[in-house]
Amino acid sequence: MLLRLLRGAFEPCERLAYRLFGGESPFHHLGALTIYLFWIVLVSGLYVFAFYETSVAGAYASVERLTQEQWYLGGVMRSLHRYASDAAVLTMGLHLIRELSRDHHRGPRWFSWLTGVPNLWMVYMLGITGYWMVWDELAQYVAVATAELLDWLPIFTDPMARNFLTEGSLGDRFFTLLAFLHLLGLPLILVGTVWLHIQRIGRPRINPPRRLALGTLLALLALSFAQPATSHAPADLTRAPRVLDLDWFYLAVYPLYDLFGAPAVWGVLWGGTLLLCALPWLPPRRRAPVAEVNPEWCTGCRRCFGDCPYGAIDMAPHPYRRGKEVSVVDPALCVSCGICEGACPSATPFRSVRELVSGIELPQYPVQVLRERARDAARRLRGPVRIVVFGCGHAADPALVARADTAAVPLVCAAMLPPSLVEYLIRREGVDGVVIAGCRAEDCEYRLGTRWVEERICGAREPHLRRNVPRDRVALCWSGADGALLRRCVEDFRARLARAADAGDGEPPQAAAAGGGRSA
Repeated sequence: MLLRLLRGAFEPCERLAYRLFGGESPFHHLGALTIYLFWIVLVSGLYVFAFYETSVAGAYASVERLTQEQWYLGGVMRSLHRYASDAAVLTMGLHLIRELSRDHHRGPRWFSWLTGVPNLWMVYMLGITGYWMVWDELAQYVAVATAELLDWLPIFTDPMARNFLTEGSLGDRFFTLLAFLHLLGLPLILVGTVWLHIQRIGRPRINPPRRLALGTLLALLALSFAQPATSHAPADLTRAPRVLDLDWFYLAVYPLYDLFGAPAVWGVLWGGTLLLCALPWLPPRRRAPVAEVNPEWCTGCRRCFGDCPYGAIDMAPHPYRRGKEVSVVDPALCVSCGICEGACPSATPFRSVRELVSGIELPQYPVQVLRERARDAARRLRGPVRIVVFGCGHAADPALVARADTAAVPLVCAAMLPPSLVEYLIRREGVDGVVIAGCRAEDCEYRLGTRWVEERICGAREPHLRRNVPRDRVALCWSGADGALLRRCVEDFRARLARAADAGDGEPPQAAAAGGGRSA
C-alpha cells in the first residue's frame, strides 16, 4: 500500500519531467546526478581549502577573506560548494524514495540497497564537519550539540563537550584533525561505500547525460551568484548563539535534540537506520523463478552473459562439448527479467522442432510459450492493417490497445523478445506491423532493456533483426505507464502503415510515433 502511494506521488512529476527532458529527465539519473554533484563539491572544496587556515584564529578569518575579497571566484566556489552539497542530499533522498516506491530494494537487489545505507551516514558526517570548519556561531552551535550527543553514548572516557567550554580549551590541532576528516578520511570511506553500492549492477550509470550535467552546473552557478553563501558572526564560546540560519538539509537533527534530548535523537537515527536495513525483508518477497540454462542448446556465445544488467550470468566449461562454454545463472543475482532469453540465438521461432527450447529462458515464460501466444494472436487478427503489440509488464498494459486488428502479447521486459520473433510474425504470419512497447527511455525497470531492444532492432547488437525485414514495419514505443501515450503510438503507427500500403511504394514513413514512440 505504501509503495503504491509513493509510486502514485512520483508518477505525475516523472511524467512532466519526461515531457520536458525526454530520456534525460533528472528522475532517470538521480544516482548519477548525486555522484556528479559530489565531484562539484570536491573541486570547489579543494579550491576553498587552498586558502583555509587550520587554526582557531585563522579558520573564520580565512573563509571571510575568501568570501568578501575574492567574491568573484572564491565566494562563488564557496557558494557552489554549499549548494552542490545540499543538492546532493536532495537527489540522494529522491533516489532512495524512488527506488523504494518501485520495489527495487528487495529480492536480488537487497545488496545495493543495504550498501547504500552507510552512504547516508557518510554524507551527513561530511556536511556536519564542513560546517564546523567555518567556525562561526552556527559551527559553534553544531559542534557543542554534536559533542553533547556523542557524550551520551558510552564511547569516550572524557566528555567531548568540555573542549568547547572556553576559548582556551580549543586548540589548533582540532582544526587540523577536522580538515583531515573532512577532506581525506570521510571522502575516502564514501568512495569505498559507493564502489560497494554498485558492485552488483552491470554497466552502472555513474555519469549523467552531458546536457543534464551542464544544466545542473549552470543552475548552481546562477544560485551562487544570486544568493551567495555567507557566515554567521564568529564563534564565541563565552556566550550561546541566539539567532541561527540552519541548513535544513544537513542540520535538521539539532532542533530535534534541543526539543527532546539525546535519547530521542539517537533513537530516531538508529531506529531509522535499522528500519532501512530491514526493508528488503519486510515483508518477505515471493520471488519469481530464475532463468534456467538448457546446456544441450547453449552454444556458449556469451550474449546472455554480456546483456545481463545484474551480472547474474557467468560462463563455465560446457559439460557436453569439449573446449566450449556454457552459461551459468547465479540465483542470488537473477531478477527474472528475461533479457537473457531475448539475447539467445537458439530462441529463434523458425526452428522446425516439436518443442522449441532455448539455451536460456524463464521457466515461467519459455520461448515456446511466447511463440505460441504471438502466433495464435496473429492468426486471430482481422482488418486491413494487422498489428501485434508486445508490451513490457512494468509499463502500460498492452491490452489497452487490443481490438480485432490489434493483438496484445505481454512480456516481462521488452528485451525478452527475440528479434527473430518479429521477423517470424511479419514474414511467416503475414502481420503488417509489430510494436514493441515498454518503460520510458533510459528508465527501464531492468535498467538496460530499452537500450538493448533499440540496438537489436537497428542492427547494432546481436542478435539483431535481419536486414530483409522492412524497418518501417516495426515501431518502438517507450510509453512507460502512460496508457494514453501507448494508444497514440499505436494509432500513429497504424496510420503510417495504412498510408504506406495505399502509396504502394514501400517507402518507410519519416515521422516517428508521437511522444516517445519511434520507427525502427
